[in-house]
Amino acid sequence: MILLASPGQGAQTPGFLRPWLEIPGVSDRLAWWSAVTGLDLVRYGTDADAEEIRDTAVAQPLLVAAALAAYEALYEGIDGGPDVVAGHSVGELAAGAVAGVLTPETALVLVRERGRAMAEAAAVTETGMTAVLGGDPDEVLASIDKHGLTAANVNGAGQVVAAGTVERLAEFAEEPPANARLRKLSVAGAFHTEHMAPAADTLRRLATGAPTADPATRLLQNRDGAVVESGPEFVARLVDQVSAPVRWDLCMETMRELGVTAMVELPPGGTLSGLARRELKGVERVALKTPDDLDAARELIKAHTS
Repeated sequence: MILLASPGQGAQTPGFLRPWLEIPGVSDRLAWWSAVTGLDLVRYGTDADAEEIRDTAVAQPLLVAAALAAYEALYEGIDGGPDVVAGHSVGELAAGAVAGVLTPETALVLVRERGRAMAEAAAVTETGMTAVLGGDPDEVLASIDKHGLTAANVNGAGQVVAAGTVERLAEFAEEPPANARLRKLSVAGAFHTEHMAPAADTLRRLATGAPTADPATRLLQNRDGAVVESGPEFVARLVDQVSAPVRWDLCMETMRELGVTAMVELPPGGTLSGLARRELKGVERVALKTPDDLDAARELIKAHTS
């Protein structure tokens, strides 16, 4: 059983899109999607520096467009699709398009507005996110709560992301949980916390009119790892998720229960595959970083699609 996963914000690196433009049709597709998003996606994915693509309003559409372009290249000539689809945070919009809930254009309109609204919400108060690696899970969560922060991402495999104001994050760094390492994340705000409530409200007003269809395959959702069977429900959950924690740990529990045997991570691949390596023992993985990884991914799909 094959799982297709799409990573979230923070996975982008300068120039990561450049090798994908060598695939026939990808440049044309991205030119069209640039018109949809109002961003020069090709430039941002090739020549822009780390600070430019750190901008939430840029990073989110760029990641979704890259994932969808690679998905189309990956499944060209392959009958059917993945058995299970999931995305981490903004990656859920790419996952929704892969599962047939959204058209690529609808997904990109939603992510365009999501990125803008979250960037505006992040500008109100100086906030950020810090990854907490290792430590006792209960002690980590208790420490995050003690410092007035939110466990915005509970990713499993010993990784939790704390989010909140920079002042509280600084205090947290001075008194970290025992046996845990802290790593400041290159994001522009405290995503998936109460600080993003205005963005959720903005997106909710727009999303009610978004055209949807029910998923054509099993589609997981970040709130609780549930398999969502209704298109409108999935979109409503996406909106609520903007200001609510991402429970990727629960998504991986569902993957295990469903019997996932292999995982392909869409570009820029690596983060979710790393979590699966530690948490989903025995699940084979291919992270799509460049088109050189496509053949290995197709072989994996051929061997594991039910």
